[in-house]
Amino acid sequence: MSMLAVRRSVANAIPGRLVRVFASPYVSGDSMDKGLRAADDLNKMKGIESTMDVLGEAEKTEAKVRHAVDLYLKTLDALKDRPYCSISVKPGHFGYYVDPDLCRRNIGEMAAACQKAGRGLTIDMEDTDLTDFTLQLYRELKPKYPVLGTVLQTRLHRTLDDIDSLDGLQAHIRACIGIYNVPEPLATQNRRDMKESLLRVIRKLFERGHYVCIATHDVEYIGKARAIIAEMKIPRERYEFQMLLGVPREKIQRELVAAGEKVRLYLPFAVDWDDAIAYLRRRMVESPSMTALVLKNIVKRG
Repeated sequence: MSMLAVRRSVANAIPGRLVRVFASPYVSGDSMDKGLRAADDLNKMKGIESTMDVLGEAEKTEAKVRHAVDLYLKTLDALKDRPYCSISVKPGHFGYYVDPDLCRRNIGEMAAACQKAGRGLTIDMEDTDLTDFTLQLYRELKPKYPVLGTVLQTRLHRTLDDIDSLDGLQAHIRACIGIYNVPEPLATQNRRDMKESLLRVIRKLFERGHYVCIATHDVEYIGKARAIIAEMKIPRERYEFQMLLGVPREKIQRELVAAGEKVRLYLPFAVDWDDAIAYLRRRMVESPSMTALVLKNIVKRG
């Protein structure tokens, strides 16, 4: 059995209540207000910005999709005095699995509202069944809504070619390895190759004139990305560093902020803990260190 399969088995075997207790640092809370307070604290105490995400995905009914859209619009309204916050949405949460056209309308509605408010909006990238749809939707909407961004996953073999499809958009791209596990022949299975691909993607995005969100927790590769930035003389207005809430990277975050770099944390909050637990299980599968942390805490509690 592969290590990935082992982590998946472990993550699925741990009761949800224990996942919630011991992995909850990765989620800012069970309400919008708690999420907003977390964003406020990060900015006031650490100088770190946030992208707000309402946990939920793969909704299968139009009523639940509409509820998600309305909650996001309410969150947008609450951010009006918080220039340090942007928003991230998932196509699966906004109705793709009900009707792709419904998803297109809902993300268009959200993009229009964010453009009017001057608020950044990122269309998150989910599993590979959504890659083509997400990029096509982004290409359609970006010219009309300049605040819009999306995500490229560097584990996928196609990603360097996907950058070509963004020419002329002045895109806003989060470059990350990606949380979804994709088999060959679609994606590399080697972590070092994924990280080296991240550097190639960052460089090409800069060469094409895009804004780049460098999303990694690997301190070595943060340093390599900064070397590329220095070599290419990229101004600070064209990039930022992004990480996940809960990942213990306070030292490098402090160093980056002290050096004048923009740092943004992906800050999810839940209104239904079932959504949060599903998110946390995925993080456990992807992250051996998180799985080990949860198991260690369970042993201590026992």
